[in-house]
Amino acid sequence: MKNDLVIGIDSSTTATKAIAWTGEGVLVAEGRCQIELKNPAPLFYEQDARDWWQALCSALRALGEKVDLTRTAALAIANQRETWVPVDAEGEPLRPGMVWMDERGRPDVDHLEARIGRDRLLQLTGKIPGPLPCLYSIHWMKREEPDLYKKVSRFLEVHGFLVHRLTGAYRTSWSSADPTALLDLERKRYAPEILDALDLGDIQVAEPCQPGTLLGGVTADAAAATSLPIGTPVVAGGGDGQAAGLGTGVLGPGRAYLNLGTASVSGVYGKAYATDPAFRTMTSLTGDGYIFELCLITGTFLVNWLVEQLFEEDPQSNPDIYHTLEQEAASLPAGADGLMLMPYWGGVMTPFWDADARGLLIGLSSEHGRGHVYRAMMEGIALDEAMGLAGIEAVTGERVEELLTIGGGSKSDLWCRIIANATAKPVKRLATAEATSLGAGIAAAAGAGWFDSVASAAAAMTGDADDVIAPEPEETARYAELLDIYKRLYPQTQSILNDLTTFKEANRS
Repeated sequence: MKNDLVIGIDSSTTATKAIAWTGEGVLVAEGRCQIELKNPAPLFYEQDARDWWQALCSALRALGEKVDLTRTAALAIANQRETWVPVDAEGEPLRPGMVWMDERGRPDVDHLEARIGRDRLLQLTGKIPGPLPCLYSIHWMKREEPDLYKKVSRFLEVHGFLVHRLTGAYRTSWSSADPTALLDLERKRYAPEILDALDLGDIQVAEPCQPGTLLGGVTADAAAATSLPIGTPVVAGGGDGQAAGLGTGVLGPGRAYLNLGTASVSGVYGKAYATDPAFRTMTSLTGDGYIFELCLITGTFLVNWLVEQLFEEDPQSNPDIYHTLEQEAASLPAGADGLMLMPYWGGVMTPFWDADARGLLIGLSSEHGRGHVYRAMMEGIALDEAMGLAGIEAVTGERVEELLTIGGGSKSDLWCRIIANATAKPVKRLATAEATSLGAGIAAAAGAGWFDSVASAAAAMTGDADDVIAPEPEETARYAELLDIYKRLYPQTQSILNDLTTFKEANRS
């Protein structure tokens, strides 16, 4: 049984999971550990990077209590994206890491657009300028913490930080360096004009390597901390969004994945490099091709917000509340009796790219209750997905024929049915809820030499879904009418939302 398992690490915003997989994609055992998230000021979100490492160690030790880690052929990491930390010459954090939700780099978007150009940034990085990628919060540190900035030896995203702790090497994956917006995406190297704008050189970031390639072996110190054998191969993984796509088997035309997690992230695979404001372009974990990605900052985050903040329910004391709300929402017709929700609670990325956008609940009347609001929330996210997929299809010319869905929200029968009807596409629910870790495990399996490529590893380790929710023709027609209304909602309220943000900032005490 020696070396018959690979480990896929899912280092997410809230927890780290270490999962052992077979070469057939069967989950053998899991260890996990929570990670604390801090919100020290409005729009500021931080984590202690040492907590990323301690969570990884704890998760691996917990896994080692369930399975013999000497069976490990290789491991790879899928990491929370757009999260980074500055370190000194010894690799120790110089300040808390800035998490992807952090928006302190908003003013820096304008600085860098003025210097490099909006269109040029899109062409280089595959992403419209906005506060999410690390580039803009790194520039914030350069402006606001200049003395500390001068002491930085390297800027590391989560994958690069953890790989250094495991192996001693400053290496990372293309697919983890990519979301930082420091990478020239088409050439797979850091963009000199972007590094120049930050007064950085290549030596101050982790070396980007192709997913599925060997980055190094586990050191003696790391082995003692994690219970892994010394020398365990560490293989390049990638960002959790792309890893989830790989774990669903989305490797060719006609299929898209939809991760209904904290955020709602979906993607379509394409061979040729393309950029457009309709989507974010990301590297594929196959090391070949790209993922054209939609990203809605609110997913199950919004579900929890409604339940806890608006409805004032405590899921701990009332664990049936989600089932109750779903029943209430399911009893209502498409369109929630004239109520519509625009789910831009934390701004909007694709396709409008407006950090000042906010949520809307429109059409309220005395006939509406919490079931209407809950259904409108599900419909708003589904309609946004339908709008986004149509944008990808229009730009790339490739039609998406089916959606493979994962994440906590995919457990909802009603939500999946609404998505199928809103997009007019079958929704397939995958058997594994751990597609992100499986994607990392697939990269590890390729790096271990079990397969000749990441793509062939994915073909062997992923399966199709048995649970298929087909669109219903009558409901699909109703949602097509709703989609026409939804598409007008943001453009016709944009100036009002921006004015409200200006007013709030001017009157913040």
